[in-house]
Amino acid sequence: MKNFLAPAELAKALVAWGEAKKQRTVLQLLLLGFLAGAYIGFAAHLATVAGSGEFGWIGLKKILVGAVFSTGLMLVIIPGSELWTGNTMLTAAFLEKKLSFAQVMRNWFWVYLGNLLGSVFLAWMIVGQTGIMDGVFGGTALQIASAKVSHEVVGHSHNSAYFFRGIGCNWLVCLAVLLAMSAQDIAGKIAGIFFPIMAFVAAGFEHVVANMYFIPAGIFAKNIPSARLASGLDAAVIDKLNWISMWQNNLFAVTLGNFVGGGIFVAGIYWWLYLRETKC
Repeated sequence: MKNFLAPAELAKALVAWGEAKKQRTVLQLLLLGFLAGAYIGFAAHLATVAGSGEFGWIGLKKILVGAVFSTGLMLVIIPGSELWTGNTMLTAAFLEKKLSFAQVMRNWFWVYLGNLLGSVFLAWMIVGQTGIMDGVFGGTALQIASAKVSHEVVGHSHNSAYFFRGIGCNWLVCLAVLLAMSAQDIAGKIAGIFFPIMAFVAAGFEHVVANMYFIPAGIFAKNIPSARLASGLDAAVIDKLNWISMWQNNLFAVTLGNFVGGGIFVAGIYWWLYLRETKC
């Protein structure tokens, strides 16, 4: 028996996957979105820990961080929840006329909100309530978050660079979702998720739901003196990290990039290649 779906079969499965989501109630979308935000937050925390301290080979360090971060999408897909970046692929069902524009927007709004609430809750819990982020780990959280809202990109505007990093990220993330959808057993799903997720993190791309954890974690870590000291950042840099800069300097641009990467470069092109011609 074949243990994976061929590309044309996968395109049809993607449409059916999207169409099924219109059965979710608002409460289900919000709660499943909350869970996905928390799952990605767990992976982001793990990546923060793995990336802390001195490490001689920066490329190998990035691969290690990406490897542990892949846990997040495994938790999202296999137990089941709703992740906005994956749900950008609802465009396939929309193009196939299985979902209306209003149904797509309904899903995206409530899932995005749920992801945000789950991610921020987990950041508050881990950074503010556990004591885990005192010292070096909190310092790393501050470094990550500060870089995401204030890092200068040579030769490019910050938001333009982060828009294109968002495209690269969700292109790979949605390919990971397709690989997991194609695989018919747990081992295949894990392998299909691992490599593209490791690749996007190691490559330096930007994931909006991950940033919903990383940036609030840094904002909460600002209140920990040992974390501020361990970060080695100037007070002026740390002060630029806040809820407004999170949106203005990161989440807006990354959200748009993630939509293009998943909604157009994966779902839109796969629909055009494998399903559009069947209507002619």
